[in-house]
Amino acid sequence: MAYEHNGTVYFDVDKYAKSNNYTVLTNRKLEELLENTRDLDGQDEKRSRLDFALWIKAKPEHLMKWPSPWGVGFPGWHIECSAMSTKYLGEQFDIHGGGMDLQATHHTNEIAQNIAYCGKSPANYWLHTNMLTVNGQKMSKSLGNSFLPMELFTGNHPLLNKGFTPMAVRFFMMQTHYRSTLDFSNDALEAAEKAFNKLMESYKTLQTLTASGNSSEDVKAIERSCYDAMNDDFNTPVLISKLFDAIRLINSAYDKKATVTKEDITLLQAIYQHFVFDVMGLKKEEETGKANTALEQVMNLVLDLRAKAKANKDFATSDEIRNKLTEAHIQVKDGKEGVTWSI
Repeated sequence: MAYEHNGTVYFDVDKYAKSNNYTVLTNRKLEELLENTRDLDGQDEKRSRLDFALWIKAKPEHLMKWPSPWGVGFPGWHIECSAMSTKYLGEQFDIHGGGMDLQATHHTNEIAQNIAYCGKSPANYWLHTNMLTVNGQKMSKSLGNSFLPMELFTGNHPLLNKGFTPMAVRFFMMQTHYRSTLDFSNDALEAAEKAFNKLMESYKTLQTLTASGNSSEDVKAIERSCYDAMNDDFNTPVLISKLFDAIRLINSAYDKKATVTKEDITLLQAIYQHFVFDVMGLKKEEETGKANTALEQVMNLVLDLRAKAKANKDFATSDEIRNKLTEAHIQVKDGKEGVTWSI
């Protein structure tokens, strides 16, 4: 399924397409793909514009260079991903993620080369996420509206009014379906933070509930609706709405406006465990609090060791500690009022 030209090895898409569905992931026509191909280096070496490089001949100044049967070169982008997934996950694994912009070319080529190599598509399911926007604008460095996760957590960015906990940010992201555009704004993040706190407060309330008679609501129906939401293409926004049905029941039972059985309470606890903690990966407030406390204690110890090194004029050790912390994205600042740190 491949051919060599002047030290570069190309995948033959036309040959592959004669016995396989090259556009199985997008259902697009080959003619349409040909019309949309860009003029890139090496196009004149290809038999078809859709052919892609498996192995690329390295120019003398290129940083990546390895020997091969076709000369010194380096692997193509698509084959890098297939090589890594095959090594660590096997010839076939369950879920492959990625941005929707990778669907038509990169992931399509991954499938083609995997099937040509071992006869199997690399993944059973492909989940393609949509783009990110900020206040309705596309997120990009050129517009100055992109930020790193650590900036979301610390609030150290001109577009952010404050920092948000990792769990609040995770909850915010799950309020939007992964195939829909996700728009970041202070109002949306703050609303998500309040909703997340409400979810966690309700879990605390659930631990205090006692059986109060027959069931006034069908808890099993709430559980089924949570499973239905996740079975509907990982529909986390619908899942969250169903979890808030559980919150309303918990609060009503606590206020003696609804009745629950012992079995209802056990099932509500299972719903939280399965969907809030296991599926969405959200953590209880006390767990994140413990982690923050532990980090603060470790940082106090590290900074104390650095201060002792400076006092002993061991500046090499002091600088090494600071540099290692910087590599871990922990910024240390020496000021008039002492040493401070931030993530």
